[in-house]
Amino acid sequence: MATKPTAAKAAAKKAPATKKAPATKKAPATKKAPATKKASAAKRAAAEKATTTPKAPASSKKPSATSKKPSATSKKATPATEKKGTTTKTPVRRTSSVAAGAARASGERARRRSTPLLSAPPVETAAPATATPTSSTVPEPTTPAKSAAAAQAAANPSATSPTGRRSAHRPHPTVRAKASAKATKQAGIRPQSPRAKRAADEAARRHLRVATVPEPKPKPARPASPDPTATQTDMSLPVPGIEELLSASIAAMRMAAQGAGISPEEIERRIAATLAFVRRRLEGDYSVDEFGYDEHFAEHVIFPMLRPIYRNWFRVEVRGLENIPDEGGALIVSNHSGTIAIDSLMVAQAIHDEHPKHRVMRALGADLVFQTPVIGSFARRGGSTLATGDDVDRLFAKGELVGVFPEGFKGVGKPFKERYKLQRFGRGGFVSAALKAGVPIIPTSVVGAEEIAPIIGNMKTVARLLGVPYAPITPTFPLLGPLGLIPLPSKWIIEFGAPIETASHGTGAADDPMLVFDLTDQVRETIQQTLYSLLMQRRSVFF
Repeated sequence: MATKPTAAKAAAKKAPATKKAPATKKAPATKKAPATKKASAAKRAAAEKATTTPKAPASSKKPSATSKKPSATSKKATPATEKKGTTTKTPVRRTSSVAAGAARASGERARRRSTPLLSAPPVETAAPATATPTSSTVPEPTTPAKSAAAAQAAANPSATSPTGRRSAHRPHPTVRAKASAKATKQAGIRPQSPRAKRAADEAARRHLRVATVPEPKPKPARPASPDPTATQTDMSLPVPGIEELLSASIAAMRMAAQGAGISPEEIERRIAATLAFVRRRLEGDYSVDEFGYDEHFAEHVIFPMLRPIYRNWFRVEVRGLENIPDEGGALIVSNHSGTIAIDSLMVAQAIHDEHPKHRVMRALGADLVFQTPVIGSFARRGGSTLATGDDVDRLFAKGELVGVFPEGFKGVGKPFKERYKLQRFGRGGFVSAALKAGVPIIPTSVVGAEEIAPIIGNMKTVARLLGVPYAPITPTFPLLGPLGLIPLPSKWIIEFGAPIETASHGTGAADDPMLVFDLTDQVRETIQQTLYSLLMQRRSVFF
């Protein structure tokens, strides 16, 4: 009898313990999970079985703590329960995860059957009629998982990132697909709205569209007139050839010649001569003699360059050309003046241009002339040479016309008050050379050269510093600087006197000093008297 009350007491003690089990009904706290609202009945049944297990007396308070966590998403709960020794709950939790997996699989199959995107044929964009695909295109392979992920991402644009925070911008399609797949695992599949379906359709079309490359259209024809808004690289201008450039240049020169009063034929002749000169210089078709005389250069450069000064600036009047022989050697002796030794150039130009045979005078110059860099080269090419006996003898032997100016720098640098007064002719070396060669001596007088740059002073100190015979002061130099070196346009007269014969004296007459002196004085007096005569005949210095 004593055992019954004990059993009754034990039963009474056990009864209240079992009644306290409903305290585990706090499990509805699992509604905090986002996926528990759509949990199936199997999940709830499994939860009730877990709370009503017979081994709860010893750990009746612990099930309430574990029931607060959702059973569908409790991968992390399994190690927690194992640590606390609740081994009886492990099969229950496996049963609930299997049920949840079955529910997800059934929902996935239902969603696949109800989704029209997977059953619809691929949409292809028709290429234009005028375009031909230039390369074979292969559509991107799609799997059901990728299609479902794309559809879920399009239907749920507000899905959260894997960290649980809402993205500040729309993530990449691959990230959206992964997020939608994780949401599908946790909470099943939500029903798609019409707007989400349209977005999913558009996403599927983008993934299944066949890319085609149309054939490039032909470029339109370039207009005849260039576009004023086009750049320099866009406009292709025709490049004129050499013939077109020459034709345009000749036409322009003809128009300029007509405007200047020059015959167009003369312009064309000069152009042709210039082109021929350039060709010969490039080909090397010219010769230079032993004295440095370049006939081709003198005929096409030096004489044409001096001709305008001779004809238009000084307006030279030439007399006595009949006294110059047509052939053979001769010695031309002239006065020297003008501050700038330009009278020798004018005499040579007069003989070349006015003589019937267009002979060239080979002038004899001082050492200073040929030591000057530019002037010396031009003088050599124009036919000048050093005033030495050997050079004169060789020139006479070749039958050349030799010109000499015995006054030298004394005549060029004399002051204006001594104008047209001859200085001494030296020791008469030119007469000795003429007597030895037996050539005639032609006295020559030049009027007008004294007025081109009248010397009113001489800077002897400056001349010594510069190493020149004189440093002139004229009305224009050095007051006007380099412009003061421009000669005044005076009127020139050049007269070639009657020749003085030397052949009758014999070859040994060159060694007779008295004969040489007499002939030198005769030549000087002839030139001086001719100068006085021309000055009386001249009407004006400039006219």
